[in-house]
Amino acid sequence: MTPRIADVWVYLSASPLLGLTLTLVAYQAAYWVYQRAGFNPLLNPVLLAILMLVAALTLTGTTYATYFDGAQFVHFLLGPATVALAVPLYLQFDKLKKLALPLAVALLAGSLTAIVSAVGIAWLLGASETTLLSLAPKSVTTPIAMGIAEKIGGIPSLAAVLVMLTGVSGAVMAKYVLDGLRITDFSVRGFAVGIAAHGIGTARAFQVSEQAGAFAGLGMGMNGLVTAILAPLLLILWRWI
Repeated sequence: MTPRIADVWVYLSASPLLGLTLTLVAYQAAYWVYQRAGFNPLLNPVLLAILMLVAALTLTGTTYATYFDGAQFVHFLLGPATVALAVPLYLQFDKLKKLALPLAVALLAGSLTAIVSAVGIAWLLGASETTLLSLAPKSVTTPIAMGIAEKIGGIPSLAAVLVMLTGVSGAVMAKYVLDGLRITDFSVRGFAVGIAAHGIGTARAFQVSEQAGAFAGLGMGMNGLVTAILAPLLLILWRWI
């Protein structure tokens, strides 16, 4: 950057609102691209916004800590946004009661598969124990995943990155996988996406159908609870074996 532009950037980077502004502008630009592409899942706006932000921070030499000082308000809103998912789920309550047993079985199977498959593959590839423990909660929402990783001996920051990668890849690939399996029921599709790809997948499900989004929110929330129970138990079993 030229000296004058660099001086302007130094001034702007001192503002706590810079991170928030960059985040909102990046997502809006990414969503515009996503919309222009006919909502192609390969151009997921979260993925595009992340790439834009990484590029901006790298080019300007801005540290993540400085960026997060301004962007943390978005992080704070994750809690209220998650709670708000109860509203569309309540509207689907009649169908939820009918599917209670199949959903419970699917939840347990999905949680186990998410943990065992990720940790098993990483173990076969020679990953360290710390990495394996950070991988275990990769399919639950970030705050829960970081808490689980910390409790079982993983690295919370690594777990957060893995959660993000899981969510983005799940949101991108879910449509093709579910179409390939010929699953058409929106409640089933949404629940599967919520378990596998947490909040990012849930946001994508809402773009497809309110019913899919409601069940995705249920899958995301319940998977967080079940994983918090299963991960420590599986760790004890693994070390015993």
